[in-house]
Amino acid sequence: MLRTLRLLLPVSMLMVFVGLFAAPAHAATWSSSAQWGTWTNGGYTLYNNIWGGGAGPQTIWANSYSNWGVWANHPNTGGVKSYPNATRNVNRRISQLGSASSSFNVSVPNGGAYTTAYDIWCDGHTYEIMLWMNKYGPVGPIGSRQTSASVGGHNWDVYRGSNGSNQVFSFVRQGNVNSGTVDIKAVLNWLRGKNWFGDVTLGDVQFGYEITSSAGGMNFTTNGFSVSAS
Repeated sequence: MLRTLRLLLPVSMLMVFVGLFAAPAHAATWSSSAQWGTWTNGGYTLYNNIWGGGAGPQTIWANSYSNWGVWANHPNTGGVKSYPNATRNVNRRISQLGSASSSFNVSVPNGGAYTTAYDIWCDGHTYEIMLWMNKYGPVGPIGSRQTSASVGGHNWDVYRGSNGSNQVFSFVRQGNVNSGTVDIKAVLNWLRGKNWFGDVTLGDVQFGYEITSSAGGMNFTTNGFSVSAS
């Protein structure tokens, strides 16, 4: 049936049609196959965020900010295609933070190329801090490896570089994990202690899936997620 419809429907309509078949078995509270689809819930914003070139169809669904997921069918080519995520804005300087942490629990595929990652922004988009909690396939961080570190409750390989627009600090966990807690303030203090930045303002804390390829259609599910700051 799908092969016949491929001859009748334009590509944009076909992507939506495929997305309908990718919806979760249960009826989600919200879903979207739009490139920039967004939904707010409980002080968080969810983004479909299909931003890379050569992307395929992707559908995001959510019951709440802490229970959501995506079905993505991105081709087996290089380059990040999307970063579906949940975001909470903190907007507080490091020196004014009593604490900042986050917990997560995910179910991810054993295939494709992706990382489950935090994308943390400071001083607007001046500094980008990525925390890679798990990764699969041919993916790698921006920049060069600087050192290893045990901070925030995890052991990391730390990379430093630039994407042409902002500085990027990537903490790649030494071993994949699908659930846990991260002390974000401890990571910020570690970077400040290295003099890689100063008393910056913690802005958006994003958590999601940076997907390079997921050919054939794959599911990424957030079973639990939260950010706390005081």
